[in-house]
Amino acid sequence: MARSDLLIDLVEAERRGDKAKFRVLVEAVIAEQRAQQHHLVADRLSELITSVGSADLLARDDSATRVSDLVHEIVPRRRLASLQLPAGVRATVLELIEEHHRAELLRSHNLEPRNRVLVEGPPGNGKTSLAEAIAAETMLPFYVVRYEGIVSSFLGETTSRLDHVFDFARTRRCVLFFDEFDTIAKERSDVHETGEIKRVVSTLLLQIDRLPPHVIVVCATNHGELLDRAAWRRFQLRLSLPGPSRMEAVEFLECLAVRLGGDLGLAPRTLADRLKGASYAELEQLALDVRRRYVLGLPDANLRAIAHTRIEQWRTQAHR
Repeated sequence: MARSDLLIDLVEAERRGDKAKFRVLVEAVIAEQRAQQHHLVADRLSELITSVGSADLLARDDSATRVSDLVHEIVPRRRLASLQLPAGVRATVLELIEEHHRAELLRSHNLEPRNRVLVEGPPGNGKTSLAEAIAAETMLPFYVVRYEGIVSSFLGETTSRLDHVFDFARTRRCVLFFDEFDTIAKERSDVHETGEIKRVVSTLLLQIDRLPPHVIVVCATNHGELLDRAAWRRFQLRLSLPGPSRMEAVEFLECLAVRLGGDLGLAPRTLADRLKGASYAELEQLALDVRRRYVLGLPDANLRAIAHTRIEQWRTQAHR
């Protein structure tokens, strides 16, 4: 059970309508429950304050209304332990998470946790999943920027909408995620880009600089070479997520087989050899497809034949 003083403070914060204090106290309860190995209780509380609790708070927040078509809130479910990551990337991300869990200790020494992360790598290798896992492990709401709402054909509107997004993010502890960051942070020296795009990039970089430490901004790109050179300097952490090597693919497929509760039709090593060049996302999708067709084909399903069929389909698509 949580300490009696925490429970009393929780009730008082709710009675006063102090949502910020209430959330801080719930996070303290979560930390206490994890320390006591009560992970189911902690996970449930974390889910509540990142979905129901935050939705209740945002419903009364005028700034949320202005950005309803600019950001999308996702309840983070991916955990860091479920991701296949290079050892150096995992160690760095664990440091980041620790810094935010122990931010008060850092501040007592006039230090702040790092909060600006750039993730680069080919598609399908975990950039979005890593951003979601950071939100889950830090127990923060996860906001994904929606470019269809941000980018406008009218002069000046894109910059104004970006300002709304950052004004919204600064008022709360959260993880703010920009996928395909090169879409909006292109190199300004490119002679083919318009003056408006260059103003957007300048505004974007300035806003990232101004983010307070309690907002973790994660930006992902498949094409780091397209980013404005000044963008790289804005990020304290620059992480690379390459495609899997053969051994990493084997390990990932072995974990998938355990998670899906059955054989994948071929040995993980054979699958890895036959799917050379596949991303983590493609490996996972193929494994899911094999198990899905096998279950639907019972009792006469041939798992090995299904695996061979799916591999050939992947090869056909990969060579288009």
